[in-house]
Amino acid sequence: MKIDYNESPLLAVWETTRSCAVACSHCRTEAILARDSAELSTEEGKRLLADIAAMDTPIFTLSGGDCLNRRDIEALVEHGKSIGLHMAATPAATANITEARLRSLKAAGLDQLGFSLDAPNAAAHDTFRKVDGSFNMSMAGLRLSRELGLPVQLNTCVAEWNYRYLEQMIGLVNTLDIAFWEISFLVPWGLSGQERGISAQEFEDAFERLCALKLEAPYYVKLTEAPHFKRFLMEKELAGGASPKPNRGPGIREEVETPGIVPNAGKGCIFVDHVGNICPSALLPLASGNVRTNPIADIYRNAHPFRELRDHKLLKGRCGVCEYADVCSGSRARAWAVTGDFLETDPFCAYIPKAMRAAPCGQGASGPAAEKP
Repeated sequence: MKIDYNESPLLAVWETTRSCAVACSHCRTEAILARDSAELSTEEGKRLLADIAAMDTPIFTLSGGDCLNRRDIEALVEHGKSIGLHMAATPAATANITEARLRSLKAAGLDQLGFSLDAPNAAAHDTFRKVDGSFNMSMAGLRLSRELGLPVQLNTCVAEWNYRYLEQMIGLVNTLDIAFWEISFLVPWGLSGQERGISAQEFEDAFERLCALKLEAPYYVKLTEAPHFKRFLMEKELAGGASPKPNRGPGIREEVETPGIVPNAGKGCIFVDHVGNICPSALLPLASGNVRTNPIADIYRNAHPFRELRDHKLLKGRCGVCEYADVCSGSRARAWAVTGDFLETDPFCAYIPKAMRAAPCGQGASGPAAEKP
């Protein structure tokens, strides 16, 4: 199955609720425990699932907040499965994760369940997540899911504070029976503005290690908000190095459906918030319409800023002249968060395009790419 990102996203994410018992340091929202009365209803959610399936989008994620604060998640999973979607859910690590609830999700047909782990020990993880016991709840949920036969996705947000733990995290993850490790690199937006991301050079160092991991890991390794990893891999292949092939664990659909093009905000990805606003991604919350009033397929294919995000010729700065712009495009969410312009240079890519290597002093690697947010 090949997907034309101009017509269909590979992945759709619905923020089912903002209700959440935790307030993580990197969260893009101000989580509250009470549910919003304006959230999409069960029937509206089912219509959204049907509209996404009609776009031939294969993967749908129920996120939050804490999606398990909704009692209709099983009904939504069951409906999504009945119309051919690969259904995932990413709950918060709270007391909602019980054996009874996980059995119910499995019976509904859930394909994978995501848990967050941001450090290799409880003290560091719980400080970041601002909830004592969060680490242990994630680990318990992971173990219980595997005992029940539910494939597990592990989510890790890499930032300045935990970058030093990367090797320890790899060691821990390699002991866990997971199908999918999503390593997301911090975009300093919302509550995450309190945190600092890693430098451009640290991205390159992380890419080197994660490239090696992809060659050996029995689980799928996906980097999020790091599209320049594709450029890194292409450079390595051109230099004669080993290039990892897509790997995956049980129950996980391979994400490389459009060879050579990295899914990005508005280009292979779409996000719907808890009240139905349609955005390129959770970290690029520029609403282009609402599912209550606008056909989501029309918004994705024709609305601003979706069309601009898929046209690499509109990119500015280093991204605009980069020979890898068509396959990478840089993190549009990070460009927007740092510069206020989603078409600007991704400020944490170390690569200097060929067109700029003869540029005057001050326009090379010592520019914004060397800084941190």
